[in-house]
Amino acid sequence: MAMFSSTPSAIAPALALLLSLPGLYFFFTSHFHPPRQISFSDPDELDDLLLFHKAIAKDASNFSRHFTRHPSARSHLSAAVSKPKIAFLFLTNSELYFAPLWELFFANVTLKQYNIYVHADPFVKIPPLEGVFKDKIIPSKRTQRASPTLISAARRLLARAMLDDPFNTYFALISQHCIPLHSFNYLYDFLFDMRKLYRDLDFRSYIEIIDDDPFLWDRYNARGSDVMIPEVHFDEFRVGSQFFVLSRKHASMVIKDRKLWRKFKLPCLNIHSCYPEEHYFPTMLSMQDPKGCTGFTLTRVNWTNSVDGHPHTYHPPEISPGLIHNIRKSNSTYSPMFARKFSPDCLNSLIEMADSVLFKD
Repeated sequence: MAMFSSTPSAIAPALALLLSLPGLYFFFTSHFHPPRQISFSDPDELDDLLLFHKAIAKDASNFSRHFTRHPSARSHLSAAVSKPKIAFLFLTNSELYFAPLWELFFANVTLKQYNIYVHADPFVKIPPLEGVFKDKIIPSKRTQRASPTLISAARRLLARAMLDDPFNTYFALISQHCIPLHSFNYLYDFLFDMRKLYRDLDFRSYIEIIDDDPFLWDRYNARGSDVMIPEVHFDEFRVGSQFFVLSRKHASMVIKDRKLWRKFKLPCLNIHSCYPEEHYFPTMLSMQDPKGCTGFTLTRVNWTNSVDGHPHTYHPPEISPGLIHNIRKSNSTYSPMFARKFSPDCLNSLIEMADSVLFKD
């Protein structure tokens, strides 16, 4: 009868494999399984509701007092003026990489024309903000990509900006990877061109609204079959970029909404088709005031060679005046005002061409 002996050389590989199993499990689960979606707590939901109620009440009070959509009251963060303002809403879960570039964008611009608000994920350590961004962080909550937390963060920014200054007339949502493509004055004159007013002298919102996306059905059913009914039927469901420039009228609609939010905050079963931040805003505004929306965004992205749902990221070797001029080109009547995504190490190259290219309209 043959006897089998276990030698150290034979045991070592098996032991190494056994010890590596926990590490392999962690690697594969973290790289190939989607992260667990953040759930909402009742206290967080209540905080938001109280904020929205305050903003809605303040807006109604201003409107009833002056019978106009251009309210007149004093902001506690800004000077009291009658000129309409742009509220820049920065949504970030990291450092504001392009803050120095935005500093140049806002240079020599009067505070009577704009306000800045920053929603910064409190679970991420972000260096103190200086310059025009100093003291601009609003009370913020945790955010996660492809989850309703990004809807909440945007609504939080809108409500804070509405509550803070009744002269905030347009609300531009911007990411930390976003850069301006024109000067501030070019953007301001474009938005407040009175020839663009439509019925009831309202300003239109610049938000992408798409109804023919090839994956629309999968996105609609990401929470399960018929879950969106009766609030949202499939022929009402829309998708689009999460980055928008909303009029005050539409910002008010967003923070007043409860019905659609109850559906879009539900957890997704198909995580790979679930991008609530790209679904909620286009669907809601398309249902409530489609003619008041242009149907396109002012933020340009490049979806060529996209990875894991992320658009193309520009790196320093790509940065040139020619790139900026090409990005400015558009299929619509208007030139884009912002662009993304740019890697943080593009900053120096962009600053070098700020005056000669970016802000030379």
